[in-house]
Amino acid sequence: MAIRRPPPMVILIFLVFISGAQIATADEPVPAPWPHQFHALLFMNYSGDLSMIDLWYDWPNGRNFNIIQEQLGGITYDLEWNNGTSFFYTLHSSKSCRSAQLEVGILRPNWLDGANYLGQQLVNGFHCNVWEKVDFIWYYEDVETKRPVQWIFYTGREAHVMTFEVGAVLEDEKWQAPVYCFNKEKKNLSTEGSLREFRGYKGMAVS
Repeated sequence: MAIRRPPPMVILIFLVFISGAQIATADEPVPAPWPHQFHALLFMNYSGDLSMIDLWYDWPNGRNFNIIQEQLGGITYDLEWNNGTSFFYTLHSSKSCRSAQLEVGILRPNWLDGANYLGQQLVNGFHCNVWEKVDFIWYYEDVETKRPVQWIFYTGREAHVMTFEVGAVLEDEKWQAPVYCFNKEKKNLSTEGSLREFRGYKGMAVS
């Protein structure tokens, strides 16, 4: 019994469709890697809970620093090192500090590799490309400058990038956790206002 072959036109249409899909995928923009060193001022909104974060990212020296100012509240310091050590502390009279040891260090500059491209969107007056990392984040990047404009965590916490200074570096002495962080007895400190979603994402990466 002879095998029926599909008409040549059907094969041609199929090949054109496959080629078009491959070209479309190849043409999709990819998010710019984070600069190895930068300073960003972030306006945070989590269901009306507002804060400002000074984010200092320093990949060559393996460190990341979030200085968190809660609305009408105090300042919390969230200091992270690439060996997985983190300190959460205050500098006021209570001298609270808590340390943690994670299995992974700070986010790599290319942590957005593999994100799904969702298209373009106007955000806060900026024409942005949008990517998604499933169960983690939606990331908005200005089409022209390639700088981040906003990201939204899976929890609903929004980060609006107010300033973004490429190459800015915080003085070395500012990276030193206070001496009471190394005492055996440390006072407990909540980290609700910090970027805990990033720590959750890094934890997922090694699970």
